[in-house]
Amino acid sequence: MLIVASIITAVLTIIFVKLSFAVIGLRRKNQVGLGSGGHEDLERAIRAQGNFAEYVPFGIILIACLELNGAPWWLVAIPGITLIIGRLIHAVGINVPPPDFSKRVLGMKFTFVTLISLALLNLGWLLYKLV
Repeated sequence: MLIVASIITAVLTIIFVKLSFAVIGLRRKNQVGLGSGGHEDLERAIRAQGNFAEYVPFGIILIACLELNGAPWWLVAIPGITLIIGRLIHAVGINVPPPDFSKRVLGMKFTFVTLISLALLNLGWLLYKLV
């Protein structure tokens, strides 16, 4: 059963929907159907949503694989929580005018470290189970 992965995925989905609503709201406010129309706030919102959509699926897949392969719940939960934290920090950093690049960079560091850790955890857990 994918209990931990399901919870993490649900939280990440809620964050993604919130980022999407932010884009929709700014598109309506600025009457922009496609692209950013030169509006910096809309461009930031688009990139926050897009960046989230680019990185999170890999994390979800790796978290689900780890749980499916029988890793303990805490070994699945910890990287899931760090992925959520990293994506939230990044979204705040890119969306607050002027962009707070220190938060954006910190969010990306959390994300990259989490994704690399999940890849290594999956490989390590498989080796552990096979030996």
